[in-house]
This record gives sequence, C-alpha cells and structure tokens, in this order.
Amino acid sequence: MLKIKEAIVVEGRYDKNTLSQIVDAPILETSGFGIFKDKEQMSLLRRVAERRGLIVFTDSDGAGFVIRNHIKSAIPGKYLKHAYIPDVYGKEKRKSAPGKEGKLGVEGLSPEILLDALRRSGATIEGEDSPGNQGITKQDLMERGLSGGANAGAKRQLLLKRLGLPERMSANAMLQTLNLLCSLEELDAILEQL
Repeated sequence: MLKIKEAIVVEGRYDKNTLSQIVDAPILETSGFGIFKDKEQMSLLRRVAERRGLIVFTDSDGAGFVIRNHIKSAIPGKYLKHAYIPDVYGKEKRKSAPGKEGKLGVEGLSPEILLDALRRSGATIEGEDSPGNQGITKQDLMERGLSGGANAGAKRQLLLKRLGLPERMSANAMLQTLNLLCSLEELDAILEQL
C-alpha cells in the first residue's frame, strides 16, 4: 500500500473504496455532480488542498471532466495535481450495463493502472522521488504540430492514445502531464514513432 501525502478527490463511494485498498491517503468524494450544489464540500476541498495538496482523480468520461473542470475553477492550480486514467472500455462488475460512453471508471480499473496514474500525476509518495521535470513548453507543442495548427487535435489524439491518456484531455492538461512523464527528447522520440 502506497502512502501519499496529498488528499485525493474522487467522484463517488465505489471509487473511494477501490482506491482505499491500494493507497494510504485521505480520500474525499464529490458525490458526482453533487459538488456543484454542495458549497460546504467545495469549501472542505479548498481547505484540504491548501493544507496538504489535492489530487483530482475523476473518470475519463465526459462527466468526469466536467467535475474535474469545476474543481479546477474553484481551487487555485498551485494546490492541485491531476491523475488521469486511460480510456479503457468495458463495464464495472457491479453494473448491469456499461456507462454512457462505455468506459471504465476509477472503480473498474486494476490497481496497477490506478497506481500508475497517481505516479504520473506527480503524487508525493513516501519513499519515492517525485518527478520534477518541467522542460516542455507550449511553444514546444506548437513547433511539433500538437497545438495551434492544422490537424493539431488529431496529432494530440494519436499521442494521447499512445501514452494511454484520456481522449478528452486538453492541450494544457496534456502539457502538464507530459512534463511529469518525459523530457523533450523523449517526447520527440515518441512522436517519431507515431
């Protein structure tokens, strides 16, 4: 079980149950879209984020990104880290049918995938060094055709798929994640393979 310094926020109780089996960290819930109406819960998330940092760990479907963006708009980015799970299609064991987009959420993924997502978010894990590379810039993405040009979106989609990241990830979120995962030279090597 990994001990993580930051608190983690997830969408619901099944996500919390799954994560609590593999990490030792405070895990808070948004109650799905309930976070939009619950000012006290958002206030709690803000206070926790300011005190120890907060990892936003929502599903990779549209609803997960709406919740993630709501939290991003309410809490300063310097207190947040973002864990992204890859787009894995299937259905959770407890459900009779797949979700609207057919993707597995946090609760349906293996511990290995979840731990990898936490490491890639830059989580502060006891006994492990945290990634600190901040070498890739927006300009680097533009120069490589991943931002601001014709077909940039399609190129980003290929890169996201290759890296096992969600298709809905914005260019800014991708930049943040790339800086946790690789150097500029490693990015160039990945792009050559695409």
